[in-house]
Amino acid sequence: MLGSDFVTVTKEDDDISDWKTLRPEIFAIIMDHFAMNLPIINEELDRMVNEEGQNESDHLPTDENLSEEDKQTVELIKELLDTRIRPTVQEDGGDVVFVGYENGIVKLKLQGSCTSCPSSIVTLKSGIQNMLQFYIPEIQGVEQAKTEVDEIAEKEFEEMEKNIENKNESDKLSKE
Repeated sequence: MLGSDFVTVTKEDDDISDWKTLRPEIFAIIMDHFAMNLPIINEELDRMVNEEGQNESDHLPTDENLSEEDKQTVELIKELLDTRIRPTVQEDGGDVVFVGYENGIVKLKLQGSCTSCPSSIVTLKSGIQNMLQFYIPEIQGVEQAKTEVDEIAEKEFEEMEKNIENKNESDKLSKE
């Protein structure tokens, strides 16, 4: 994941190598990339994303149908996320992005290392929700937003689990 002032690298398999071995290689690759003056971001892709309304702070655009009061609340939420919450989350290799606000509920998307972290719900509820509610009393709660990709992945995972269960059952029956 590439943030405005950090890069997160995730290794998938613990058997591959330890971080002490990988760190110098990763650092060298990043530095070589910079030394060759290659673009960090695909400008055409970045332009497409920005044309769809995503602003520079990475948050999704504010819903135009919100009342003026809710629009002000959303701006406060985004400011708190950018100044107080995101820097802390980014230190641990993750990020949090505003997705929406409706009826006092803030919808956020956790990214990077936060997506697989077992304490992400605690971070969302105890950390982020408490801070937002402290500064903005109108907030009633915080929820993790699911994107279309998340829903597809969840559906595929459930289907895969069913297939594994069915295979295990058929293997048991064939042994008997």
